Amino acid sequence: MALVTVEAGICGMYTTIKATADQPYGMVTLEITSDCPHIQKMAAELTEVRSTGEISYRGEGPRTLRAAAKHLPHAACVVPPAIIKAIEVAAGLALPKDPVIHISKEG
Repeated sequence: MALVTVEAGICGMYTTIKATADQPYGMVTLEITSDCPHIQKMAAELTEVRSTGEISYRGEGPRTLRAAAKHLPHAACVVPPAIIKAIEVAAGLALPKDPVIHISKEG
């Protein structure tokens, strides 16, 4: 099981992602809760995914990113990649490690 919490940034929205794999490299059940109504709509489509289908752009690409394109108005939202990271960890395809993005405006 992987648990990911996301503070999305300037929007102030919080999302929690719980990913549970039935077996290594298999199907992953997702429980996504969010303050964001757009993420809530996306989450309704992503209750279960195949882990190996989510980690590659081959074929149709990740369902997570297709759902994001359908429901999210902001392409820079960090929640879809966080969902994919949760899937990877839950399925044993990656070790848990926090990605970090530092943003500043200089000049």
